Amino acid sequence: MSAPLSEVGAMLIVIFIGFLPNEVWRVLGVLFGRRIDEDSAWMRWVKAVATALLAAVVARLVLVPSGALVALPLWLRVGAVAGGIAGFLAIRRSVLAGVLAAETILVLGAWWLGIG
Repeated sequence: MSAPLSEVGAMLIVIFIGFLPNEVWRVLGVLFGRRIDEDSAWMRWVKAVATALLAAVVARLVLVPSGALVALPLWLRVGAVAGGIAGFLAIRRSVLAGVLAAETILVLGAWWLGIG
């Protein structure tokens, strides 16, 4: 059984308009990234800016939340960040462990408070 022509056309549009343009940039990034010195002053600056942006996003989520986080008290949001940092450090600097620890604290805290 084959898909109607309109569905095939939609899939082709997604592939050519959505997927391929992104892949071009990924391939170029891999090709040019091989020649970049990770210890250069430029890359240290890029890492510092990326870290600062991440810290700003986390601070905004904690201090000025939106969406479902609005219902959670500040102490729970701060506790989740602290738990995430502890999980990150406890399990060999694992980002996954930090995210899972923070998420677990948020979910259990919301459940315990009867929110959601």
